[in-house]
Amino acid sequence: MTSPAARGRPPGPAPLARRLAAPLAVAAGTASAFAYVGAVDPNEPGHYPVCPLLSLTGVYCPGCGGLRSAHAFVNGDLATALGANAVAVTGYVVLAVVWAAWPVLAVRDRPLRITLAPVWWWSLGGAVLIFSVVRNLPFGSALAP
Repeated sequence: MTSPAARGRPPGPAPLARRLAAPLAVAAGTASAFAYVGAVDPNEPGHYPVCPLLSLTGVYCPGCGGLRSAHAFVNGDLATALGANAVAVTGYVVLAVVWAAWPVLAVRDRPLRITLAPVWWWSLGGAVLIFSVVRNLPFGSALAP
């Protein structure tokens, strides 16, 4: 017995359960992580490690305040989430949109491909760098966690 590829025909699509396994596993893992952070308050000391950059230098990294932001986001306090780390909240929304599209594409047997021109990646990196610098300056203290 020869395989479809050996007979010159492309193989058929993978079974639906197999196509949905990865997006559903990622969604379950992410939901579990957000549920944990939503239940265990990062504002209470001792539950999470401190940022090494902040503890060694006193400088806020782009991720500082991300756990507090996720906690507030999960608990429906968007203003506090944005105040803790606006870049992280933007990331949560973007990732939610991508994860919502992934199973739809999997059902249609199409791969998830995020193709952006290099200028977009450089712009994103530049924006995060500017955010990181400004939140550490006196006039940007509103961006600090």
